[in-house]
Amino acid sequence: MLSPYRVLDLTDDRGHHAGLVLAQLGADVIAVEPPGGHRSRRQAPFVDDRIGPESSLTHSAYSRGKRSVVIDDPGQLEQLARGADILIESGAIAVDLQALRDDNPALVTVSITPFGCDGPKAHWAATDLTINASSGTMSLTGDADRPPVRITFPETWHFAALDACCAALIALWERNRSGLGQHTDVSAQASYISTNMFQMMYPFCGQSSSERIAGGLKFGPLTLQVVYPCRDGAVSFLLLFGPMFGPYTARFFEWLHEEGRCGREWVDKDWVGFGLALTDDPEVIKQLDEATRMVVEFCDTKTKAELFEESVTRGLLFAPCTTTRDVLQLEHFIAREYWDDVDGFRYPGPFAKATVPLKRLGRAPKLGEHTAEVLDEARTPSVPASAGRAGSGDLPLSGVHVLDFCWALAGPGATRILADHGATVVRVESQTKVDVMRGMAPFLHTDGGPEDALHWHSANASKLGFTIDLTAPGSRPVMLDLVRWADVVTDSFAPGKLAALGYGYDDLREVNPGIIALSSSMMGQTGPQRHYAGMGTMGGAIAGFYELTGWPDRTPCGPWGAYSDYPSIRYTVAVLMAALEWHRRTGEGQYIDFSHIEGAVHLLAPGLLDDEVNGRTPVRRGNEDPHMAPHGVYPVRGLDRWIAIACEADEDWHALARLLGAAELAGLDTAQRFDRRAELDELISAWTEGRDGAELETELQAAGVPAHRVQKAEEVIVDEQLAHWGYFNEAAHPIHGTTYVEAPAFRLHRTPGRIAWAGPTFGQHLWEVLTEILAYDEDKAADLIATGIFE
Repeated sequence: MLSPYRVLDLTDDRGHHAGLVLAQLGADVIAVEPPGGHRSRRQAPFVDDRIGPESSLTHSAYSRGKRSVVIDDPGQLEQLARGADILIESGAIAVDLQALRDDNPALVTVSITPFGCDGPKAHWAATDLTINASSGTMSLTGDADRPPVRITFPETWHFAALDACCAALIALWERNRSGLGQHTDVSAQASYISTNMFQMMYPFCGQSSSERIAGGLKFGPLTLQVVYPCRDGAVSFLLLFGPMFGPYTARFFEWLHEEGRCGREWVDKDWVGFGLALTDDPEVIKQLDEATRMVVEFCDTKTKAELFEESVTRGLLFAPCTTTRDVLQLEHFIAREYWDDVDGFRYPGPFAKATVPLKRLGRAPKLGEHTAEVLDEARTPSVPASAGRAGSGDLPLSGVHVLDFCWALAGPGATRILADHGATVVRVESQTKVDVMRGMAPFLHTDGGPEDALHWHSANASKLGFTIDLTAPGSRPVMLDLVRWADVVTDSFAPGKLAALGYGYDDLREVNPGIIALSSSMMGQTGPQRHYAGMGTMGGAIAGFYELTGWPDRTPCGPWGAYSDYPSIRYTVAVLMAALEWHRRTGEGQYIDFSHIEGAVHLLAPGLLDDEVNGRTPVRRGNEDPHMAPHGVYPVRGLDRWIAIACEADEDWHALARLLGAAELAGLDTAQRFDRRAELDELISAWTEGRDGAELETELQAAGVPAHRVQKAEEVIVDEQLAHWGYFNEAAHPIHGTTYVEAPAFRLHRTPGRIAWAGPTFGQHLWEVLTEILAYDEDKAADLIATGIFE
């Protein structure tokens, strides 16, 4: 889809996933490296534990499909940039982006930084650990009686890299209209905030967010367990209630009843209304505790595979907490021919299946392997002949039309990004089956009606609200008119559901031959487990994140919330932008099958390769890091207050040792610090404990040591860097006046996006859609409304 375009990838481990995604989408990605190569070439794990620039499985995981060029003078980079379309950098190579854009006005540049290119924390030292702490996500993750933890493999830079892909492709789309490139800016802190599922917004409602508890959710006196031990490991299971989840819970107790483990009264209980009494009825809380006990005892009799198989066939909410070995052996991946074969080893394959296929990528390049050939290539940017200066100030995606059938979080989060950047997105829903996001706390001002949820307000901001009963006979002509209007149709229904309603891809292209249709689902539209009705919590478990989060001597705690949804948002935007670009050049539409799991496992690729190549299954390690020591989360003054400190280089340790008053230890090299890390952790804890976290953070940063307090929600919403970024916004709402909406994690500097309004109320824009988008006259619109189909 992106074959005309050249991308200069100047990133190391802080962003190299972006180049991999763009290479899968067909771009010519040039990995520009300094002499000696990027530092990612020296990051574990290694093939057979042989340390060397060609042996790093981390580098290999994210550099496949690229060509490696080593530059040793700035003139070579200037030469490459004159012919490039996109340049992505993360501080690995010194570069004057403004000068490169002056020399090539069509160039789109992207910077990945910890906190953004400007603002009070723009120059703070940072690592994956400290960015995690700054985002608030870490405060929710781990055991209550131990320090908060990160996922064992670094994740924050991957989210920033995926946002960089989205930013680059949106800016490229605008460039192909205006002829002008621009700079875009990605904040890793802002990227990772999205992974806590709007938990940081609780203070706006006068409430506290969830408390940290291993393998569960805790809100005040209410505890909901999510991770349960079983015979051969652990599973994720949601024992939830309400219109969305109550039927799943009833089906689970039907299974228990069949096996003689509960009475019929547990099957017949009102699981839809059960949650309404949890906050004020002690007897109901006792019943929840009893139900949880039954789940614990039942899981102890089953294997992960048994629970997962029954979950698929019965429609339950079990998911195995997989190891990397489990993921590699997943039959579903084999059936979908997911894996790429590279020299006889399995690598994560294309993150989506599409009519215009994503590329199968081979091995990573050797250092400087393509220097001569690339420098000898004469190239100019691939700017359409029709591009001109007119309209260069418009929103980037103005004129793009999206018909959005998605619900919950992953799909709507993607179309929200498109809407913020100018696409007209018609969000189709129905009051007869209310979106789960309308029923999830935090709620604004009330006890929780469907118009009050900040989840909904934020995930569906800038969209047009359109309610309709798709099963009503009179709805079809209206929907087909919307299909004719649309450039893109998205859905996140169960596989086959939209087709059963008469809106499958074949139905859509019969009406609109150039339509782009994307289906977003947990496991994809094909394969033996395609009908698995999973949420993002289960996706995180199946993809392997749960087994790699927590402490090695305890049950996995899992990352907080619907983890696989968050990368899915970004992958969806990237593939849709590539499909739109393909349509712009060819006029052709296509169908895209996006599986959340197939995208998410890319974020754990080094661990999968360590297992595949070396036969070593990674385990969770708390906050230990294979490259940094000290590297941990240490207590500061206050209840459950912590600070993350990481020594990425010897200079960081020298500075920290001076602050500790331990000059005699300043000469320890990395290997020596690893050998003595328990001793050093105790020394640091004794120094931090009882001190003010904010003051300590300032002192460490002044010395150049990567550090950040583990922020909770009440600190995140007043974080000075996020305030500078404009991350939390008040947006117009017809009932509440204003509500709160999170901003994207990237900024286009010349044609920035905007938040038009909060997620719409039921049918808020019905009249506008009928009379302006579909151009029905007022009499026709009124007659249609009178039929009652718009509910």
